[in-house]
Amino acid sequence: MHSATVGRFFEDFQVGEVYQHPLGRTISEADNTWVTLLSVNTNQNHFNAHLAAGNPITAGRVIVNSGLSIAVVLGLSVLDMSQNAVANLEMTDIRLTHPLYVGDTLYAESICTALRESRSKPFAGIVSMITRGLNQEGDEIVSWRRSVMVAKRSSGIGQNYFPTAKSGPLTIPEAGK
Repeated sequence: MHSATVGRFFEDFQVGEVYQHPLGRTISEADNTWVTLLSVNTNQNHFNAHLAAGNPITAGRVIVNSGLSIAVVLGLSVLDMSQNAVANLEMTDIRLTHPLYVGDTLYAESICTALRESRSKPFAGIVSMITRGLNQEGDEIVSWRRSVMVAKRSSGIGQNYFPTAKSGPLTIPEAGK
């Protein structure tokens, strides 16, 4: 039986370990337009191809909203870095270092930079990291420093939540049944 537990707990981290997060995410025009309009960002370089054609920084291409770039890279890092976090504590030094365009694929990787026991919450520890997002060509799009409070395995947080089937455990049926 493999229980429904995902991600790392505080004691699973080691300073200096790099996590290449396993999922990539290709950004569509709909992703960019929806996030831009839902966040009330009125900069037309994110949704008006005619206007964006005159942007010398993007060679005339529509540029992906940086809020979306940050959100996707953060999301890609969760499985390894904060799946069992109980709180985000800090996000600093956000750098947007290369444009992202519709059709580009984002990947993320993080390095654990510090660990410490929580002084106020004995069931958790503080994990600090640097995370960066890369496009499919390996260009660094965005980076930041982040600290999260991550549950310890002994806390039980993020564990044992799967319901017990009223019909009993799942088994291989006998031949002929």
